[in-house]
Amino acid sequence: MGKRKITYSSAMEELQAIISEIQEEKVSMDDLTEKVKKAAELIQFCKEKLRKTEAELGEVLS
Repeated sequence: MGKRKITYSSAMEELQAIISEIQEEKVSMDDLTEKVKKAAELIQFCKEKLRKTEAELGEVLS
């Protein structure tokens, strides 16, 4: 994800923007692969963040 600090909210916003671009066919064939790779990275980040948050909440609530 690079060195910049990313949040769940910013990752979701970026992912939604990529999805919209693809759905509206605003992405050229040359850029499609890069957009899909970036979307996959964002999805993985979000999944990991959700798992970590779930585990932390589980500890707090138990």
